[in-house]
Amino acid sequence: MNWTYWKPLKLTPGFDRTSLAETLDGGQSFRWVQDPADIWIGQWSDNVVRIRFSDEGHLEWSTHAELETPDTKDHLLTYLGADTDWESLKDELPWRSDPHLRKSIEAFPSLRILRQPMEEALLGFLCSATKRIVQIKQMCRLLAETVGREIAPGYWQLPTFAEIADTDPTNLKICLLGFRAKYIQGTARFLAERPGWLAETEALPYPEAKERLMHLPGVGEKVADCVLLFGAGKLEAFPVDTWIIQTLKKRYGLDGWTNRQLAQFGRVHYGPAAGLAQQLLFSWERREKSAM
Repeated sequence: MNWTYWKPLKLTPGFDRTSLAETLDGGQSFRWVQDPADIWIGQWSDNVVRIRFSDEGHLEWSTHAELETPDTKDHLLTYLGADTDWESLKDELPWRSDPHLRKSIEAFPSLRILRQPMEEALLGFLCSATKRIVQIKQMCRLLAETVGREIAPGYWQLPTFAEIADTDPTNLKICLLGFRAKYIQGTARFLAERPGWLAETEALPYPEAKERLMHLPGVGEKVADCVLLFGAGKLEAFPVDTWIIQTLKKRYGLDGWTNRQLAQFGRVHYGPAAGLAQQLLFSWERREKSAM
Protein backbone atom coordinates (compact mmCIF):
# COMPACT_ATOMS: atom_id res chain seq x y z
CA MET A 1 0.00 0.00 0.00
CA ASN A 2 1.30 3.41 -0.98
CA TRP A 3 1.20 5.46 2.22
CA THR A 4 3.16 8.54 3.20
CA TYR A 5 5.57 8.46 6.15
CA TRP A 6 4.15 8.70 9.66
CA LYS A 7 4.11 12.25 11.01
CA PRO A 8 3.27 13.65 14.47
CA LEU A 9 -0.35 14.58 15.12
CA LYS A 10 -0.51 17.11 17.93
CA LEU A 11 -3.90 17.72 19.51
CA THR A 12 -5.02 19.41 22.71
CA PRO A 13 -6.02 17.38 24.58
CA GLY A 14 -4.18 14.44 23.08
CA PHE A 15 -6.18 11.26 22.70
CA ASP A 16 -5.88 8.32 25.05
CA ARG A 17 -6.45 4.97 23.31
CA THR A 18 -9.95 4.43 24.69
CA SER A 19 -11.17 7.89 23.73
CA LEU A 20 -9.64 7.66 20.25
CA ALA A 21 -11.40 4.37 19.57
CA GLU A 22 -14.72 5.70 20.87
CA THR A 23 -14.43 8.95 18.91
CA LEU A 24 -13.66 7.23 15.61
CA ASP A 25 -15.82 4.12 16.01
CA GLY A 26 -18.51 5.06 18.50
CA GLY A 27 -21.36 6.01 16.20
CA GLN A 28 -20.34 9.49 15.09
CA SER A 29 -18.89 8.38 11.76
CA PHE A 30 -19.16 5.09 9.89
CA ARG A 31 -16.04 5.17 7.73
CA TRP A 32 -13.28 4.10 10.12
CA VAL A 33 -11.82 0.62 10.53
CA GLN A 34 -9.09 -0.68 12.83
CA ASP A 35 -6.55 -3.08 11.32
CA PRO A 36 -4.70 -5.89 13.16
CA ALA A 37 -1.71 -3.58 13.71
CA ASP A 38 -3.89 -1.25 15.83
CA ILE A 39 -3.97 1.38 13.07
CA TRP A 40 -7.16 3.31 12.38
CA ILE A 41 -7.93 3.93 8.70
CA GLY A 42 -10.65 6.45 7.90
CA GLN A 43 -12.25 8.25 4.99
CA TRP A 44 -14.23 11.43 4.46
CA SER A 45 -14.67 13.50 1.29
CA ASP A 46 -11.62 12.67 -0.82
CA ASN A 47 -9.37 11.98 2.17
CA VAL A 48 -7.99 8.59 3.23
CA VAL A 49 -5.98 8.83 6.45
CA ARG A 50 -4.33 6.52 8.98
CA ILE A 51 -3.91 7.26 12.70
CA ARG A 52 -1.90 5.29 15.25
CA PHE A 53 0.02 5.54 18.48
CA SER A 54 3.79 5.27 18.10
CA ASP A 55 5.84 2.89 20.24
CA GLU A 56 6.44 5.86 22.52
CA GLY A 57 2.71 6.52 22.85
CA HIS A 58 2.53 9.60 20.61
CA LEU A 59 -0.23 10.09 18.07
CA GLU A 60 0.86 9.91 14.41
CA TRP A 61 -0.85 10.15 11.05
CA SER A 62 -0.24 9.39 7.40
CA THR A 63 -2.28 9.50 4.22
CA HIS A 64 -2.61 7.64 0.97
CA ALA A 65 0.21 8.99 -1.21
CA GLU A 66 -2.02 9.38 -4.28
CA LEU A 67 -4.37 11.67 -2.34
CA GLU A 68 -1.88 13.79 -0.40
CA THR A 69 -2.16 17.56 -0.85
CA PRO A 70 -0.62 20.46 1.07
CA ASP A 71 -3.99 20.79 2.85
CA THR A 72 -4.44 17.17 3.96
CA LYS A 73 -3.20 17.76 7.50
CA ASP A 74 -5.42 20.83 7.87
CA HIS A 75 -8.39 18.78 6.67
CA LEU A 76 -7.58 16.12 9.27
CA LEU A 77 -7.26 18.68 12.06
CA THR A 78 -10.59 20.24 11.10
CA TYR A 79 -12.22 16.80 10.99
CA LEU A 80 -10.89 16.05 14.48
CA GLY A 81 -12.14 19.37 15.85
CA ALA A 82 -8.68 20.72 16.60
CA ASP A 83 -9.99 24.31 16.57
CA THR A 84 -12.33 23.61 19.51
CA ASP A 85 -11.32 23.94 23.17
CA TRP A 86 -12.69 20.59 24.36
CA GLU A 87 -11.17 20.91 27.82
CA SER A 88 -13.04 24.14 28.50
CA LEU A 89 -16.26 22.72 27.10
CA LYS A 90 -16.03 19.65 29.35
CA ASP A 91 -15.24 21.83 32.34
CA GLU A 92 -18.40 23.86 31.68
CA LEU A 93 -20.56 20.72 31.77
CA PRO A 94 -22.34 20.14 35.12
CA TRP A 95 -20.03 17.28 36.18
CA ARG A 96 -19.51 18.81 39.64
CA SER A 97 -23.16 18.20 40.53
CA ASP A 98 -23.77 15.24 38.21
CA PRO A 99 -21.84 12.14 39.38
CA HIS A 100 -22.83 10.01 36.41
CA LEU A 101 -21.61 12.59 33.94
CA ARG A 102 -18.38 12.85 35.95
CA LYS A 103 -17.87 9.08 35.67
CA SER A 104 -18.48 9.25 31.93
CA ILE A 105 -15.87 11.98 31.50
CA GLU A 106 -13.37 10.02 33.58
CA ALA A 107 -13.95 6.95 31.40
CA PHE A 108 -13.43 8.85 28.12
CA PRO A 109 -11.30 11.85 29.11
CA SER A 110 -10.31 12.99 25.61
CA LEU A 111 -13.42 12.06 23.65
CA ARG A 112 -14.41 14.78 21.20
CA ILE A 113 -17.00 15.43 18.50
CA LEU A 114 -15.92 14.92 14.89
CA ARG A 115 -16.66 17.59 12.30
CA GLN A 116 -17.67 15.61 9.24
CA PRO A 117 -18.96 16.90 5.90
CA MET A 118 -22.64 17.47 6.53
CA GLU A 119 -23.70 15.61 3.40
CA GLU A 120 -21.83 12.50 4.53
CA ALA A 121 -23.26 12.76 8.04
CA LEU A 122 -26.78 13.00 6.59
CA LEU A 123 -26.25 9.95 4.39
CA GLY A 124 -24.79 7.92 7.25
CA PHE A 125 -27.60 8.69 9.65
CA LEU A 126 -30.28 8.07 7.03
CA CYS A 127 -28.86 4.52 7.06
CA SER A 128 -29.02 4.30 10.84
CA ALA A 129 -32.70 3.60 11.61
CA THR A 130 -32.99 0.42 13.72
CA LYS A 131 -29.43 -0.60 12.83
CA ARG A 132 -26.28 -1.18 14.86
CA ILE A 133 -23.01 0.61 14.08
CA VAL A 134 -21.47 -2.39 12.32
CA GLN A 135 -24.50 -2.63 10.01
CA ILE A 136 -24.47 1.10 9.21
CA LYS A 137 -20.78 0.84 8.34
CA GLN A 138 -21.55 -2.03 5.98
CA MET A 139 -24.27 -0.01 4.23
CA CYS A 140 -21.97 2.99 3.84
CA ARG A 141 -19.20 0.79 2.43
CA LEU A 142 -21.57 -0.79 -0.08
CA LEU A 143 -22.94 2.62 -1.10
CA ALA A 144 -19.40 3.86 -1.70
CA GLU A 145 -18.38 0.81 -3.73
CA THR A 146 -21.64 0.61 -5.69
CA VAL A 147 -22.59 4.23 -6.34
CA GLY A 148 -19.49 6.25 -5.37
CA ARG A 149 -16.21 6.50 -7.22
CA GLU A 150 -12.82 4.94 -6.55
CA ILE A 151 -10.41 7.69 -5.46
CA ALA A 152 -7.39 5.46 -4.79
CA PRO A 153 -6.83 1.74 -5.31
CA GLY A 154 -9.25 -0.05 -2.97
CA TYR A 155 -10.83 3.15 -1.60
CA TRP A 156 -14.18 4.52 -2.70
CA GLN A 157 -15.70 7.88 -1.87
CA LEU A 158 -19.23 8.01 -0.51
CA PRO A 159 -21.62 9.02 -3.30
CA THR A 160 -22.99 12.51 -3.38
CA PHE A 161 -26.74 12.93 -3.18
CA ALA A 162 -26.64 14.03 -6.84
CA GLU A 163 -25.06 10.68 -7.73
CA ILE A 164 -27.64 8.81 -5.65
CA ALA A 165 -30.49 10.73 -7.30
CA ASP A 166 -29.29 9.55 -10.71
CA THR A 167 -28.63 5.92 -9.80
CA ASP A 168 -30.92 3.02 -10.60
CA PRO A 169 -32.91 2.06 -7.46
CA THR A 170 -31.62 -1.49 -7.98
CA ASN A 171 -28.16 -0.24 -7.02
CA LEU A 172 -29.52 0.89 -3.67
CA LYS A 173 -31.22 -2.42 -3.01
CA ILE A 174 -27.94 -4.31 -3.23
CA CYS A 175 -26.51 -1.97 -0.58
CA LEU A 176 -28.74 -3.65 2.04
CA LEU A 177 -30.63 -0.43 2.71
CA GLY A 178 -34.05 -2.06 2.97
CA PHE A 179 -36.83 0.46 3.62
CA ARG A 180 -34.19 3.18 4.00
CA ALA A 181 -33.54 3.17 0.26
CA LYS A 182 -36.70 5.15 -0.57
CA TYR A 183 -35.86 7.79 2.03
CA ILE A 184 -32.27 8.09 0.85
CA GLN A 185 -33.24 8.42 -2.80
CA GLY A 186 -36.10 10.77 -1.93
CA THR A 187 -33.73 13.01 0.01
CA ALA A 188 -31.16 12.75 -2.79
CA ARG A 189 -33.67 13.91 -5.40
CA PHE A 190 -34.84 16.77 -3.17
CA LEU A 191 -31.26 17.99 -2.66
CA ALA A 192 -30.21 17.45 -6.28
CA GLU A 193 -32.97 19.84 -7.32
CA ARG A 194 -31.85 22.44 -4.76
CA PRO A 195 -28.09 23.04 -4.97
CA GLY A 196 -26.81 24.82 -1.88
CA TRP A 197 -29.81 23.89 0.28
CA LEU A 198 -27.76 21.77 2.67
CA ALA A 199 -25.02 24.39 3.01
CA GLU A 200 -27.67 27.03 3.72
CA THR A 201 -29.18 24.76 6.38
CA GLU A 202 -25.80 24.20 8.03
CA ALA A 203 -25.32 27.97 8.38
CA LEU A 204 -28.64 28.49 10.18
CA PRO A 205 -29.01 28.61 13.98
CA TYR A 206 -29.71 25.21 15.53
CA PRO A 207 -33.55 25.43 15.90
CA GLU A 208 -34.08 26.63 12.33
CA ALA A 209 -31.59 24.14 10.90
CA LYS A 210 -33.27 21.25 12.72
CA GLU A 211 -36.76 22.22 11.58
CA ARG A 212 -35.52 22.51 8.00
CA LEU A 213 -33.78 19.14 8.01
CA MET A 214 -36.91 17.43 9.28
CA HIS A 215 -38.66 18.24 5.99
CA LEU A 216 -36.38 15.71 4.28
CA PRO A 217 -37.68 12.16 3.72
CA GLY A 218 -36.62 9.86 6.54
CA VAL A 219 -35.32 12.63 8.80
CA GLY A 220 -36.92 12.76 12.23
CA GLU A 221 -35.73 14.52 15.36
CA LYS A 222 -32.99 12.01 16.22
CA VAL A 223 -31.48 11.92 12.73
CA ALA A 224 -31.65 15.71 12.45
CA ASP A 225 -29.87 16.13 15.78
CA CYS A 226 -27.17 13.61 14.81
CA VAL A 227 -26.54 15.39 11.51
CA LEU A 228 -26.35 18.79 13.18
CA LEU A 229 -24.07 17.55 15.97
CA PHE A 230 -21.66 15.40 13.95
CA GLY A 231 -21.88 17.20 10.62
CA ALA A 232 -22.57 20.85 11.41
CA GLY A 233 -20.80 21.14 14.76
CA LYS A 234 -23.90 22.39 16.55
CA LEU A 235 -23.07 21.22 20.07
CA GLU A 236 -26.47 22.17 21.49
CA ALA A 237 -27.99 19.25 19.56
CA PHE A 238 -28.85 16.35 21.89
CA PRO A 239 -29.78 13.21 19.91
CA VAL A 240 -32.10 10.86 21.77
CA ASP A 241 -31.59 7.22 20.79
CA THR A 242 -32.07 3.91 22.59
CA TRP A 243 -28.86 4.30 24.60
CA ILE A 244 -29.74 7.80 25.79
CA ILE A 245 -33.29 6.75 26.69
CA GLN A 246 -31.81 3.96 28.82
CA THR A 247 -29.26 6.27 30.41
CA LEU A 248 -31.73 8.99 31.35
CA LYS A 249 -34.17 6.41 32.67
CA LYS A 250 -31.66 4.38 34.74
CA ARG A 251 -29.25 7.10 35.84
CA TYR A 252 -31.57 10.10 36.11
CA GLY A 253 -34.97 8.55 36.85
CA LEU A 254 -36.63 10.03 33.77
CA ASP A 255 -38.98 7.12 33.18
CA GLY A 256 -42.00 7.72 30.97
CA TRP A 257 -40.64 10.88 29.35
CA THR A 258 -41.13 11.37 25.62
CA ASN A 259 -38.09 11.63 23.36
CA ARG A 260 -38.78 15.32 22.82
CA GLN A 261 -38.92 15.91 26.58
CA LEU A 262 -35.64 14.01 27.04
CA ALA A 263 -33.97 16.10 24.35
CA GLN A 264 -35.17 19.28 26.03
CA PHE A 265 -33.89 18.02 29.39
CA GLY A 266 -30.51 17.31 27.82
CA ARG A 267 -30.18 20.77 26.31
CA VAL A 268 -31.21 22.48 29.55
CA HIS A 269 -29.30 20.28 32.01
CA TYR A 270 -26.03 20.02 30.08
CA GLY A 271 -26.05 23.45 28.50
CA PRO A 272 -24.42 24.75 25.29
CA ALA A 273 -22.24 21.62 24.94
CA ALA A 274 -25.13 19.19 25.49
CA GLY A 275 -24.06 17.20 22.42
CA LEU A 276 -20.66 16.48 23.94
CA ALA A 277 -22.36 15.28 27.13
CA GLN A 278 -24.67 13.12 25.03
CA GLN A 279 -21.76 11.34 23.39
CA LEU A 280 -20.06 10.77 26.74
CA LEU A 281 -23.25 9.26 28.19
CA PHE A 282 -23.80 7.22 25.04
CA SER A 283 -20.25 5.85 25.20
CA TRP A 284 -20.56 4.95 28.88
CA GLU A 285 -23.82 3.08 28.37
CA ARG A 286 -22.50 1.11 25.38
CA ARG A 287 -19.38 0.11 27.30
CA GLU A 288 -21.42 -1.01 30.30
CA LYS A 289 -23.66 -3.12 28.07
CA SER A 290 -20.73 -4.79 26.31
CA ALA A 291 -19.12 -5.64 29.67
CA MET A 292 -22.20 -7.54 30.86
